[in-house]
Amino acid sequence: MPPDDRKPLLKTIFSGRMFVALVMGFSCGMPLLLTITVLQAWMTEEGVDLTVIGLMALVGLPYTVKFLWAPFLDRYTLPFLGRRRGWLLTAQVALTLAIAGMGLTNPGANPWMVAAAAFLVTFFSASQDIVVDAYRREDLSDEELGLGSSLYVNGYRLGMLLASGGGLILADHIPFTAVYLIMAGCMLPGVLTTLMAPEPPLPPGAPRRLREAVIDPLTEYFSREGALWILGFILLYKIGDTMASAMTTPFYLDIGFTKTEIGTVVKLFGFWATVVGSLIGGVIMLRLGINRSLWIFGVLQAVSTAGFALLARVGHSIPLLSGVIAFENLSGGMGTAAYVAFMASITNKRFTATQYALLSSLMGVPRVIASAPTGFLAKYFGWEGFFIACTLIAAPGMLLLLKFAPWRSSPPDPRAISSCQE
Repeated sequence: MPPDDRKPLLKTIFSGRMFVALVMGFSCGMPLLLTITVLQAWMTEEGVDLTVIGLMALVGLPYTVKFLWAPFLDRYTLPFLGRRRGWLLTAQVALTLAIAGMGLTNPGANPWMVAAAAFLVTFFSASQDIVVDAYRREDLSDEELGLGSSLYVNGYRLGMLLASGGGLILADHIPFTAVYLIMAGCMLPGVLTTLMAPEPPLPPGAPRRLREAVIDPLTEYFSREGALWILGFILLYKIGDTMASAMTTPFYLDIGFTKTEIGTVVKLFGFWATVVGSLIGGVIMLRLGINRSLWIFGVLQAVSTAGFALLARVGHSIPLLSGVIAFENLSGGMGTAAYVAFMASITNKRFTATQYALLSSLMGVPRVIASAPTGFLAKYFGWEGFFIACTLIAAPGMLLLLKFAPWRSSPPDPRAISSCQE
């Protein structure tokens, strides 16, 4: 890298905007598993019926339908801190109180009270996600979105690790009530960051009526050339990676790895490989741009999936498992960072909250739909054939890049698209 380029690059990496992206990611990731992993452990310890524990998964519904109230956050501005930070502080304070309130419930005596408290946690957590996604898009330039998104994703993962791993470890030594109160306190860095961060400038043409906030984001998006191709890309870009990941644990056990080996190599080592991959991906996007990064990382994701087919052929081998996991998590971290950055880059700043909430909800569809038949496919093709199929399934998503993100093109600019409509 030329000496005159190094200083601006380092200045961008260590800027306050990137720190804000990291801390906000942490604040968004931390609440998620408090209503899943940690709550399931608490309810099991209290002797709650398994049927009730299973039904508790429904409290996560706000995460999948958050686009329903996102237009309100685009349309209305609270009388303090501005359009984004006002809603963000409100969601964070409410979320902190909801987490603490959930810790004060009694799952054994009144599981439905726990469910109500957990629903409030997921609602305010999903609301925080909406505003943070919008803030990141509006605060960062198009060139900074890749690195900012990678730091957000890593902060999110660190928050999840603290809540699930840290929460369960603490629960072995202190009551779950105390665990939830501590986790509520862990929202404080996010609250302080919201208070100190700058408010992004209000974009021209922001919706003035609720109808504009609900209808205009859809009409603006679908008026673009290639809008449907982009939706297809969002559905397909990580579908092979997602399908392969859905069956990895049964695969590891079936070819002879112990649970300790899986936990050590796959979970701990794999976690940090993903974090490193996201950071590397962010820096690469800063230099190459989002479009080219999508090509490079997409190819690496497909090759890494093929690594599982090699592992299926070789069988139990710790060195090969470590290599496959390292490569898969590195490339997966890069791909996720580029994927998230791309979705942010195509939103129009007039209604960032609504459009990003819709796209991120769409992003979750393959995780549910495409993962459902993976057991049947693995049984029919065998492990090696299954992972080869997952590798080939990545091709349609990559080919769609030719339609709207060819190698030599610039990223789509929603401001230019919308300017003719203002």
